Amino acid sequence: MHRAFMGASSILESVAECKTVDEQKQIILIATPVMTQDRYAQLTGLTEGQVRGQIEKGHLPSLKIGRVRMVNIAALSQQALDQEDWQ
Repeated sequence: MHRAFMGASSILESVAECKTVDEQKQIILIATPVMTQDRYAQLTGLTEGQVRGQIEKGHLPSLKIGRVRMVNIAALSQQALDQEDWQ
């Protein structure tokens, strides 16, 4: 089945298949590549203004879809993986 059409149980199976890179680091499956600024603020405990400020300063990657600017979770995850601390 194409990943875009996977049900919840299939996603959980995919998460279970993720392999440990080493004892401390794991590969994380992202269900969606973008997220609203409001939802990102809720999940991180930041205010919407702080999220907007991080985007405006270039600290938080974003992607404009139509008229809405979304937090680019895929790019943020890749940046985290590329950090030299990770390796």
